[in-house]
Amino acid sequence: MTAELVRGQNHPLSQARLEIRIAAGTPIVAGATLGDEHGTVHGVEWVVHPGAPTLPGLEVSRQAAADHRLAVDLGAVPEAVHRVHVLLALPSAGGPVRFGAVAAPFVAVTGLDGTELASYTITGLDAESAVVALELYRRQGAWKVRAVGQGYAGGLTELLTDQGLPQAHQLANTIHEAVAQGLARAVTPPARTADGDRARQTATPAPGPEQGSSSVTQGASGAVPAQPLSPYGTQPPSTPPQGAPAADGPQPGHTQVPADASAAQPTAPTVGGPIDYSHPRRQNAAPPPPPPAAPAVQPGQPARPVAGDATGWSMDERLYNQVWGMFEDLARSTAAYRSAVDFADSRMEKEIDAALADPRNRIGGQGDAAREAARAKHAQLVEQARAAYDRDLGQLTAESEVVEPALPLAYARWDNPVWHGYRVPFEAPMAVRLGDLHLPECPELRIPMLIRLPLERGLWIDSGAAGSLDGSFLDPHELHRLAMDTAVALAARLLAVHPAGDYTLHVIDPAGSGAQALAPLVWTGVLAAPPAVGAAGVADVLARLTERVDLVQMAVRGGAADSLPPGLDTSEQLLIVNDFPHGFDDRAVTQLRYLADEGPSVGVHLMMVADREEASAYGPLLDPLWRSLMRLTPVPDDHLADPWVGHAWTYEPALVPPGSQVVQQVLNQVAEARTKYT
Repeated sequence: MTAELVRGQNHPLSQARLEIRIAAGTPIVAGATLGDEHGTVHGVEWVVHPGAPTLPGLEVSRQAAADHRLAVDLGAVPEAVHRVHVLLALPSAGGPVRFGAVAAPFVAVTGLDGTELASYTITGLDAESAVVALELYRRQGAWKVRAVGQGYAGGLTELLTDQGLPQAHQLANTIHEAVAQGLARAVTPPARTADGDRARQTATPAPGPEQGSSSVTQGASGAVPAQPLSPYGTQPPSTPPQGAPAADGPQPGHTQVPADASAAQPTAPTVGGPIDYSHPRRQNAAPPPPPPAAPAVQPGQPARPVAGDATGWSMDERLYNQVWGMFEDLARSTAAYRSAVDFADSRMEKEIDAALADPRNRIGGQGDAAREAARAKHAQLVEQARAAYDRDLGQLTAESEVVEPALPLAYARWDNPVWHGYRVPFEAPMAVRLGDLHLPECPELRIPMLIRLPLERGLWIDSGAAGSLDGSFLDPHELHRLAMDTAVALAARLLAVHPAGDYTLHVIDPAGSGAQALAPLVWTGVLAAPPAVGAAGVADVLARLTERVDLVQMAVRGGAADSLPPGLDTSEQLLIVNDFPHGFDDRAVTQLRYLADEGPSVGVHLMMVADREEASAYGPLLDPLWRSLMRLTPVPDDHLADPWVGHAWTYEPALVPPGSQVVQQVLNQVAEARTKYT
């Protein structure tokens, strides 16, 4: 729940990697100062501003803008720093000269998934032209945020002087000069139109059952499958600096680009300087420098897409953020196209109605001429909208063609050659691929559906009677087989992308109906134990996992994680349940609901293969269970919606190609590594 702060109020911060989002009614300058335990700023190297936009654990925008996203990693802030003050100032060149003449600035502290932790509206400003908005400070080993709202009529010079900076006047001039130079270099972008221009915008995901925000919100019968990662996240460098932050030398981090496309203009390279080959329409936060031998871009032509051109500290993180950028771009471009077509339809109807409303036009050929003119205008508008949409689709398709082959194991399809060189990884990935998403206007363009790890919610593979989108209806037995194949493919992927011994797999198959699909897991020996059958087997597995959840929760809450019983398996646990509710009595159902609700927070995850209609005998008792799980389907189905415009996206599971032995080969290596580990 968001803490809405008032001046002087503080709030604990539960996360180290944060974003500070700023919204104002006019372009403003954003910066931050680092202070010691007394709040003293010891020099210009302790200030991050548009002229020096990165310091360990901090990054700000290079330009003035009405919207900002500052990247903060409190874990990377040097130990000598105890206070971080977020500063806002009005540019010295043009525009308002006091905050009292503009809308009150709004500041929010969010997690990387967009979850708002605390917010503060800075009211009561009048003649001030600079203000300390927030203070992040250490207290007994933990970080808190305080709403400050201290304004300065003397601007940045007075603000920096108040914080003990001897060179306050010179630094204030440096900041304003850097902003002015950035504005002077700005290049006017193409005009944003309603027909699908792909300029990136700020999107606030719709809140869902997962941690506040979701990448895909549930449709009519689905649930939220994934969680977004802010492209401006930071994390500690490989060797955190000691003592005061240094101004010299490159620092890891990203340069924040304002979300407002009108304020965040690309800058032209200086004469003789390097050319920027980053994505032409998506503003990124300082991607890694391009290779020196990159080909030149022809004037008027879009830059060639590059895999990993999004922000991030690793290639996996950059590719993850790039996929999400493609997802958002396709959603917004499609929304613009649909909106343009709807407008053309509405305009044609109004013009025809207006023409026929005059009785004189109903006689002779005037009515027919009016209809033809309206239809011609409609066709022209639709053609223009489709041309703009096809332009965006072409660019996205080109990007997909270079991104898909570059995806790592966890994000790649099973037919990707990267699986042929599989080796058991040494660390878990940040996300995993659950399938593909596409829209009816462009079914050939598939966006990987990535979900963050560890799983925040359980998975429900719906084996209920359904027809595929192509109109064919599947036999219930065939649909159940496909559902089990989907579950096994997902389980094999989760095992394969985790280090040896970090993931343990359990299976409940009360009637043994899933034996054929489960064979690869059984034969390779990757299961913790043979699939549990019968009521006794169900009760035994559920009792052991429930006990594990209880023990870990008590240890964590009591601050005694090192006092867990010896021999307790502390790895991530995944339980596959087939044919629910067959073999489940009331006690087993209660335990299953407990695992679904409490398990993910302590590393116990649930994957159910079930038909909701067959479980209806339990009545509304199980409705909370279905709502707590992420619904997936073994056949293409359009039950998922994006958080930006709410399109119905068609989901297709990540199944193994027919006849492929890739899963068997991967699981054999997983089993061999597991044997060595144990």
